[in-house]
Amino acid sequence: MKIICIGRNYADHAKELNNPVPQNPVFFLKPETALLQKNNPFFYPDFSKDIHHEVEVIVKINKIGKHIQQKFAGNYYDEIGLGIDFTARDLQAAAKAKGLPWEIAKAFDHAAPIGNFLPKSHFADVQNFDFSLKINNEIRQQGNTKDMLFTIDALIAYVSQFVSLKIGDLLYTGTPAGVGPVAIGDRLQGFIGDIEMFNFEVK
Repeated sequence: MKIICIGRNYADHAKELNNPVPQNPVFFLKPETALLQKNNPFFYPDFSKDIHHEVEVIVKINKIGKHIQQKFAGNYYDEIGLGIDFTARDLQAAAKAKGLPWEIAKAFDHAAPIGNFLPKSHFADVQNFDFSLKINNEIRQQGNTKDMLFTIDALIAYVSQFVSLKIGDLLYTGTPAGVGPVAIGDRLQGFIGDIEMFNFEVK
């Protein structure tokens, strides 16, 4: 399996990082070793001093596909979850300044915590539901999927033009505004609506 991550899919987040709003989806990959599951703790790596949280809605691909038309994209997932795209912002900034790739800042071990999944049938509209991140019981990020620049189906159609999708692949769909640093001792809780999807500690 692979983890496909979408960048800058919420205009407010692009603006807070002084990034231009993209004309087409921006995506990058994380390896399977980036996964952190079952609410296991995230151990702060010693190679960074500025790890940021980015809460994201995730869809789990349920069938093989490539060159998928957008009108059929909804057939390629039936579960929706929530996770974190951890970013070593200091390493990312250094790489960007040199015009280098920045997987070093995104693809490191356990940089992709993932929580539970809900069936797609749970949602009246997959492009209109609230999600949020609390750190130490304080809301840090809030979003609604209606604010995505590119819908889930549009993302699946676009990515599949370049990368074949396989069963079990995870698509992280981008983060809303409010990203910021985490610290040792923080507890992160993610919610879809009022349903807790993950709850883990930074150690």
